[in-house]
Amino acid sequence: MIRVLRDTARGRSRPGRQWFDRRRWWAFVVSACALGLVACAGPSAGTSSPTGSTVGGSSGSPGGTTPSREARSAAGAGGGGGTAGVRTVVDGLDAPWDVAFLPSGDALISERDSGRILRLPPGGTTPSVLMTLPGVVHRGESGLLGLAVSPTFATDRYVYAYYTSAQDNRIVRFHVTGGGTGAGAGTGGGTGTGRGAPPRVDAPTPILTGLADGVIHNGGRIRFGPDGMLYAGVGDTGDRSLAQNRERLNGKILRMRPDGTVPPDNPFPGSLVYSLGHRNVQGLAWDAGGRLWAAEFGQDRFDEINLIVAGGNYGWPVVEGTGDTEGGRFRNPLVTWTTAQASPSGIAIRGSTLYVAALRGQRLWEVQLAGATVRGKPQAVLTGTAAMGRLRAAVDAPDGSVWIITNNTDGRGQPRAGDDRILALR
Repeated sequence: MIRVLRDTARGRSRPGRQWFDRRRWWAFVVSACALGLVACAGPSAGTSSPTGSTVGGSSGSPGGTTPSREARSAAGAGGGGGTAGVRTVVDGLDAPWDVAFLPSGDALISERDSGRILRLPPGGTTPSVLMTLPGVVHRGESGLLGLAVSPTFATDRYVYAYYTSAQDNRIVRFHVTGGGTGAGAGTGGGTGTGRGAPPRVDAPTPILTGLADGVIHNGGRIRFGPDGMLYAGVGDTGDRSLAQNRERLNGKILRMRPDGTVPPDNPFPGSLVYSLGHRNVQGLAWDAGGRLWAAEFGQDRFDEINLIVAGGNYGWPVVEGTGDTEGGRFRNPLVTWTTAQASPSGIAIRGSTLYVAALRGQRLWEVQLAGATVRGKPQAVLTGTAAMGRLRAAVDAPDGSVWIITNNTDGRGQPRAGDDRILALR
């Protein structure tokens, strides 16, 4: 095993980093390039295989089927229908970050920079603005990030959001009622404005405040687990000393009741900390066996897929990637990539396949799960002529597809006509 000591306090470098909005300039370039759109978008990232790290575990795997990798690798990127199992759900989005689904099938989409939450009805193509979340502050990687819908939405009507305010990162919840947002509400006729009066959205109520915020490493993914608890990936905001400090909530995965209080069965009594030693977790998903998987940004060498256990310590800032566990103190990842191959953000699990959206790597990774371990080498799709640029998240959709969020308007990509968009993979 290779032990990697983190000997620098700097964050991962981002060549060519620009914080201004380049979409207007790219619109001009696309117009000039006309049919040369793909060429104007710049070269795609490479497709070399990652380093896989496998540990022992059950050989069984959850059921389910996944679409053909070869078909999706050759899929077209065009609007509307697409080909070979890939289609465009919606385009023209502004730095989208997450998607959460209401029982009605409506998709709620967060936009990081604008602070807007959009509502897209099932079968719709034009979203409407559900709300602009008050108090969102966007600086660098901060802003409106993760969304989650209460598993008991039918009775409590709560939607949750993780965002950056002027003081901190925080998690809030708010009621959404009426407007066809309940189960069995039907379709919106493709306009995003149907089904009677618009929903009513109450003022947000904070359930967790005081998380350190920064220009980088804010984490931000929130998901309800099969146990009904809310989990949150919280980044170290560039202060790597926080990750091993159990008294601080940054650099952790947190587990809380829906009202933000500490569950009595958390691994550290009286603490929201579920696991520690994280740099910047932005992907959370559970397999059919109830196991929690997480995607994490490395610094300069290795990104990670980890199997999360209660109370586990995943090594940052002592170890990056696979390394010395110091006699079991740290847990090793099951999959690693170089940071150029991945920079993984949101993840989803369908059947026995873990889907990993890659930002810098500009591809979608598929990892085959086998119980508490992985099988074979991860495979890259949405590459070559099918590449769609930076990918922010993979989300399990209620119609049986996996939605993929592009992120070319986030200040680090090369926007093309129609960016950003959400794709659906069958």
